[in-house]
Amino acid sequence: MQRLGELVACPSVSTDPAYAEGMAQARAWWRARLAAMGFRDVGEVAAGGHPAVTARWHGAGPEAPTLLVYGHYDVQPPDPVEAWASPPFLLTSRNGRLHARGVSDDKGPSLMALEALGAFLAVEGRLPVNVAVLLEGEEEIGSATLARILEFDRTRFAADAALSADGARWRADLPTMTVGTRGLVSVTLTLRTAAKDLHSGRYGGVVPNALHAMARLIATLHDAQGNILVEGFEDGVPPVTEADRAALAAIPYDVGAHDASIGIAPSGRSTAELLEKLWLRPTLDVNGMWGGYTGAGGKTVIPAEAHAKLSMRLVPGQVPAKVVAAVTTHLKAHCPPSATLEVTPTRDGTLATYLAGDHPLLLAAERALEATTGRAPIRVRMGATLPLTDIVRRVLGIGTVMFSFATADEDFHAPNENWRESAIPEGFAAWVALLRNLERAPKAAFAAER
Repeated sequence: MQRLGELVACPSVSTDPAYAEGMAQARAWWRARLAAMGFRDVGEVAAGGHPAVTARWHGAGPEAPTLLVYGHYDVQPPDPVEAWASPPFLLTSRNGRLHARGVSDDKGPSLMALEALGAFLAVEGRLPVNVAVLLEGEEEIGSATLARILEFDRTRFAADAALSADGARWRADLPTMTVGTRGLVSVTLTLRTAAKDLHSGRYGGVVPNALHAMARLIATLHDAQGNILVEGFEDGVPPVTEADRAALAAIPYDVGAHDASIGIAPSGRSTAELLEKLWLRPTLDVNGMWGGYTGAGGKTVIPAEAHAKLSMRLVPGQVPAKVVAAVTTHLKAHCPPSATLEVTPTRDGTLATYLAGDHPLLLAAERALEATTGRAPIRVRMGATLPLTDIVRRVLGIGTVMFSFATADEDFHAPNENWRESAIPEGFAAWVALLRNLERAPKAAFAAER
């Protein structure tokens, strides 16, 4: 707990250059802790962005598998600070939960993972498997340079599988293993109708309004039921089968409680309908729209520019670049002739990933959860995106098992982020059980998955 308090006190916000010192503090803290635990080759690797902290321990021998144990030390901004019930970078316990920015995403789970490994080194002098440690500093900004970091020194990061302390379990009341994630790609739109904003009295009714044009343009993306109308958007997406729907329906889930917990009108969906939308179908969402005057009071202008940000969650079979091309073609075809439109991808995008059901690390993790919870975990997917899963598959050729003991309802990215104190003993027990399960696992068992 003391160490966790020290770690969350480092304001390691990756998106804002004003927090550069906090990022450096977090890296220094981790380097010192990893060295004290007995890891070797502790250092940093950078590829044009925030460095990753790395370390290794390869004392289990060449016949033992090597795991790339992953976490991230960067966090989201604390804003709005006034919405916090306690200072965002001060670890505070309330009602069985620890509160601080990054405590759940991902400093608490990362520290748990590494402390479990450190306990083996302290008590037994060795780990059951070889380990390469990767603590990323850019997860909260899309893992912008992670692929280049891994490519920088492939020997340092060579592994048979990745074991992530990030990824958040779905629910605290149901043991689950996440075997699939959606991908992600996003774009920014800029629409122009004139060289400058114009007086709404002198020009109203005779010149086009950029905000009106943008609203109409955005409305062409979906029908009234929310179905995506972009031709080619779902090319390559496999159909959802009745077997898929039956498997989703068998998962215990209270849809009404879900709707109430986030303050939306009752959707009337069944469990299978909701989880199909959340896990197996792609999305196309408007994350923000702006233009014209948005300050205090009024300003009677006709805006010359309008902007919007779109993000798309992808499923297996979709390629980010092709999805962006389809959306761009649709938008330009529907853009009025009185306007010009720019569509700018904000990043390369991340592929959706799915882990084979017989992956040896997945099976070992499932046995560990069953041993520590008394219940066999259910396999689920995640509607969100963990860039790591796609990047390590592309660069290192390995799959990722998410073994996080954060939970999806802990307000990460929001004020009053929190982490269940009960997750600490649960998580330590499960990490130890998992490592024990791998103690005699042959490296050859991972060959097929690579």
